[in-house]
Amino acid sequence: MMLEINNLVKNYGKKEAVKKINLSVKPGEIYGFLGHNGAGKTTTIKACTGLIKPTSGSVKICGYDIVRQPLEAKQNFGYVPENPYLYSKLTGREFLDSISGIYMKGKRNDALKRIDELLEEMQMTDDADKLIGTYSQGMRRKIIICAAFLHHPSVVFLDEPTTGLDASSAKAAKDLFRKHADKGSSILFTTHILEIAERLCDRIGIIYQGELIAEGTFQELKEKFEKPGSTLEDIFLNITEQNSKECNER
Repeated sequence: MMLEINNLVKNYGKKEAVKKINLSVKPGEIYGFLGHNGAGKTTTIKACTGLIKPTSGSVKICGYDIVRQPLEAKQNFGYVPENPYLYSKLTGREFLDSISGIYMKGKRNDALKRIDELLEEMQMTDDADKLIGTYSQGMRRKIIICAAFLHHPSVVFLDEPTTGLDASSAKAAKDLFRKHADKGSSILFTTHILEIAERLCDRIGIIYQGELIAEGTFQELKEKFEKPGSTLEDIFLNITEQNSKECNER
């Protein structure tokens, strides 16, 4: 597996934000990681990317442990955070060039070609030489997506990647995600737009109060939790409401 999460736990004092999460993402797979606000999605991704240290458990990226082998692990993934920080005094192209200097040393020509390809795919060619400080939220999102895919990562973490994108840009982003998965990348994808997850994701996991409570393809979840013809939204609400009732009865 490209991405393996084993018994991941993250506590903040007495609060259990993530409770023994186990999941893996196969090469070529887009895994939709769904849950309400505060369910533990972003905390899980931050633990996977080394931004926070797990309380216990492990995360392996291409076989490298993110805690014990952080440099090796980080060379193999790309990351689109929910709230990205960008340098406002750089142009979009300069920002991507700086990222390529980290991941693609000694491959200057390849890096420049790759930057141009991604800018075109994400409809940013005309704005690439403008200062990031002048960018809209959607333009900033598109540049950080370009940065995440710049070095052809084996694993990609996407935390609400379509936030702020218009319909055309969102389609371009989804096409990019699918193309890279089809080339063998493993993608862990969070979104509140369940229609996107239903259409784009190969497998889906639902997290509730820090626990992974359901997992499977859309068809598997539909057969297990709802009647035929149900949407992912129906299934999601059914599962989370059921777990809420069970928690209240304890």
